[in-house]
Amino acid sequence: MDGCFYKRPLESFVLSRAVNTCPVLFCSLFFSIKGSLIFPTSTITARDIRSGRGTIRSPSINMRQGLRHLLPRLDNVRSVWLQQNSGAVFAGQSALGNSGRRGFADDANLKKTPLHEFHVENGGKMVPFAGWSMPIQYKESIMDSSIHCRKAAALFDVAHMCGASFRGKDAIPFLETLIVGDIASLEDRTGTLSVFTNEKGGIIDDSVITKVTDEDAYVVLNAGCRDKDIEHIRGQLKKFQDSGKKADFIVHDDRSLLALQGPAAHGVLQPLLKDLDLDSFYFSNFAILDIAGIPCWLTRTGYTGEDGFEISVPDSHALELAQKLLESDKVKLTGLGSRDALRLEAGLCLYGNDLTEEITPIEAGLKWTIGQRRREACDFLGGEVIKKQMAEGVSKRRVGFISKGAPARQHSEIQTPEGETVGEITSGAFSPSLKKNIAMGYVDKKYGKKDTQLKVVVRGRANDATVTKMPFAPTTYFKPAQKG
Repeated sequence: MDGCFYKRPLESFVLSRAVNTCPVLFCSLFFSIKGSLIFPTSTITARDIRSGRGTIRSPSINMRQGLRHLLPRLDNVRSVWLQQNSGAVFAGQSALGNSGRRGFADDANLKKTPLHEFHVENGGKMVPFAGWSMPIQYKESIMDSSIHCRKAAALFDVAHMCGASFRGKDAIPFLETLIVGDIASLEDRTGTLSVFTNEKGGIIDDSVITKVTDEDAYVVLNAGCRDKDIEHIRGQLKKFQDSGKKADFIVHDDRSLLALQGPAAHGVLQPLLKDLDLDSFYFSNFAILDIAGIPCWLTRTGYTGEDGFEISVPDSHALELAQKLLESDKVKLTGLGSRDALRLEAGLCLYGNDLTEEITPIEAGLKWTIGQRRREACDFLGGEVIKKQMAEGVSKRRVGFISKGAPARQHSEIQTPEGETVGEITSGAFSPSLKKNIAMGYVDKKYGKKDTQLKVVVRGRANDATVTKMPFAPTTYFKPAQKG
């Protein structure tokens, strides 16, 4: 803790750990040191700390001895507190990924979405993320907000993400030089998840890509990848155009993006539509239409595992549309912390954690994103590497885990029961829906079979972990009924 008011090394260390654990615990320690000593009993829980129970006064105990006595318990209290508070710190840090930091957003240089003041007015806790000031949660806990999304509907502001279009006579062929998907074979106004690759087959970014027409494709790029993606795409586009082909790349900086997610989303949105029956509008479908009289681009998709919609709306109408959707008592504003917990429960990757430029789609378990038509030629960047991996296999794979102890975090080592390191966690949190620790990570291939017993090292402790199939929670995407 910078500027700690206690100068003795041991006291400063314990107080710093307390601050990182939870403010309530910090206050408890502060008043213990300033007055007569108060130490947690061996059965203390986070609830005890909040209520003031479970403490004993020991004024005769030397302070330094008392702190040494308390220190080993601090990690246990931290684990309990995190679990009782939805794994907010873990989900929040994962949501921030490598491009954000914990704490309130106070940097005047951060970009703000059109709903920024609306978030603040509604109790949003703003944090820096990919150069933006974004709400990580509101007044409710991340756990409560996540469960509400699973039971009703959540509204997320995801305007930090970058909507863009590839347009022109040769736009689809150009796009297919950059990604692994078969966009040309899609029906108009349908989409699919795909990945942009580099020359080594590594993943530059992942994106839902919609074929609007034969000469128009719409993509949404991750906020943390925006600058490098745009530079990469424009560099490749120049070469393509120099060969005489016709294609353009347009970034939609004048549009916002809202995500309405959850089982109630369908019923909330339908009354606001005049020209579309959502009963025949399926997962990955796209439409250009008015919502409550506001011109929008609507995609049935999302990042929670629930049925839902992403709505691209002009910046000038973003607040109006958000307020209209929130008129339903089934919809609550929800932050990035819950979005991260929900996507992890759904087994969905977070770029920068679970996907990087050093990981190929085959290693990531995303072979299914490579269109069947494209698997022979692999005529995209890094295609030769990926084709070889499809033929010969890979040495590591992405898997899910259920673990005990404290929730695993990014970079936690994965070990065999004998202590051999065989992989690393890329995302982890306490699951609001399952009330268990869940995680995903990469392991040596031979340890990736379901039910394999391994260990995950968290703060020096090797906790039991079981390889588990993903998604952890069932997904509820709205798809046509299967025939037969």
